Amino acid sequence: MPKQSDVALTPPGQAPDEDPSLAVRNNGGADPGSAPPPPGRREAVLVLSFGGPEGHDDVMPFLENVTRGRGIPPERLVDVAEHYHHFGGVSPINEQNRALIAAVEADFAAAGLDLPVYWGNRNWTPFVEDVWAQMAADGIEHVYVFPTSAFASASGCRQYHEDVARARAATAGEPGGNGGPTAEKLPHFGDHPGFVQANADALAAALATLPEDQRDGARLVATAHSIPDAMAAKAGPTGGAYQAELMASARLVVDAVAPGREFDLVWQSRSGPPSVPWLEPDVNDHLRALAAEGVQAVVLFPIGFVSDHVEVIWDLDNEAAETARELGLGFARAGTAGTHPRFVGMVRELVAERRAGAPARLGTNCPAACCFVQRPARPAR
Repeated sequence: MPKQSDVALTPPGQAPDEDPSLAVRNNGGADPGSAPPPPGRREAVLVLSFGGPEGHDDVMPFLENVTRGRGIPPERLVDVAEHYHHFGGVSPINEQNRALIAAVEADFAAAGLDLPVYWGNRNWTPFVEDVWAQMAADGIEHVYVFPTSAFASASGCRQYHEDVARARAATAGEPGGNGGPTAEKLPHFGDHPGFVQANADALAAALATLPEDQRDGARLVATAHSIPDAMAAKAGPTGGAYQAELMASARLVVDAVAPGREFDLVWQSRSGPPSVPWLEPDVNDHLRALAAEGVQAVVLFPIGFVSDHVEVIWDLDNEAAETARELGLGFARAGTAGTHPRFVGMVRELVAERRAGAPARLGTNCPAACCFVQRPARPAR
C-alpha cells in the first residue's frame, strides 16, 4: 500500500513550536529573506497537493493515510469512501492538478520563465518524498513550493511546511542524501488579484444562471472547509487568521461582482469526532436558516478551495443542492479557480516576487509556533 514515510520532523531536543522554524529549516537553515537567488542556482516549482485515489482499490488506503492518528471514527471513513466510489473511486483532484500544471508550464513558457514544474502529494502518489528524491537526482538546488491551499491553518499551511520537512528528512536518510534541494513555500494567496478575479468571474457566472427575478435578492454564501475550533484559534501568528483571511478574500470577490453586497461565510466537509467542536454553521444548516428567514435563492461560492474536487462536488453539488431543493430555494454554485488564466498567472507572479527578492510574506516565512496544534503521535506501522 502506498504510504507516507515516517521520519522525525523536529531535531533532537527541539520542540515543534521552537526556532528554528520549519520555514528556516526547509531553507537550509537560512531565513527565507529578501535577496534574489544566487546566479546559476538550479530552481524548480513544486505543485504540492493533498492527493486522491485513482481507483476503487485506492480509496480506503488513501483515507487511512489522510486520517492516520487523528481519531476519526471508522464509520466516517466508510461514509467518505462512498463519496469516492460514487465517482468510480477516482478523485477529480488528480486530473485537476495535472491540468493546472500543464497550464502553469504553458504560462511559464509564454513568459520566458525557464523553470521545471513538478507535482507531489501529501496523502497519495506521487508522494512528495518520492518527488523530492527525483528533484535531487535531477540536480535541482532550490524549490518554490506552491500549495493548493490559499489560507492560514495547521492543515492549510503548516502541514505543507511539514510535508517539505518530511521529504527533505527522507531524502537526507537515503545513501549519500543531504536533504535534497532547499525550499520555500509560496505565501498565502487568498487576497491575490489573480485568485480574486478567478473567483469573481465564477461568482458572476453562477449568479447569472438564476432566474432574473431572483438575482438581486439571492444570498451570496462563501464556503470553506470546517476545521476544529482549537485549530482555528491557533491559525496564524496570533490566532484567528483562517476565518479572517477567508472573510477578507470573500469580501474582495463579492466587491468585484456587486460592491458592498452582503454575504455569509459558512463551513462544509466536517470530518472529526462529534465530541470535538468544529467551526459552524454547516452549509446545510445555514440554508435551512436562510429559508426560514424567507430568502428565495442562494449562490454558493467555495472560496476555501482552488479546484472542484470531491468535497466540493459531493458536499455542494449533491448534499447542499439537495437541501436547497427540499427547501424550495433557488440554487447556484460558483466554480473554483481551477485553470482560470488569472489564477494560473498568479503562480508565476508569486514565484517572480520571491525570485526578485521581495520580502517573504506570511505562508513563506512563518514563525515557529505559527498554526501549531499538538496532534497525537501517529501509531507505529
